[in-house]
Amino acid sequence: MIYPEENRLIEGEIADYLLTDTGILVAYSKSILRTVANIKANVELVKEITNNKKVPLLIYLKNSPVPDKATRKFSTEQLPHIYTAMAMVSKPGLAQLIMKLLFKFQMPPIPIKSFTDDEKAKEWLSRFL
Repeated sequence: MIYPEENRLIEGEIADYLLTDTGILVAYSKSILRTVANIKANVELVKEITNNKKVPLLIYLKNSPVPDKATRKFSTEQLPHIYTAMAMVSKPGLAQLIMKLLFKFQMPPIPIKSFTDDEKAKEWLSRFL
């Protein structure tokens, strides 16, 4: 997907980001193993991009190695500090697998929904702006 704001793409270790004019943060996930260290660095990057404001996230998922339990727990704990909601766009099945891994024993800490159509994802996220 190419956005007119593409020249403002900010590269990160686990994803590249774009803060749209509408206020939705778009993330292009990378196929890299998530660790507590790189999630922590990513949270700081997101805070920099958003000026420490919680925003809705539209993330284009890619297959990546399954993180360990400590990383999954840390990642889940960080979500409500940086995002108001998360829309995951992927091929059918991938987002559901991630949801099962992250939220096996608890409800997600923010509204999260998976999509195969990014226009529907943007429409859903717009209510969290």
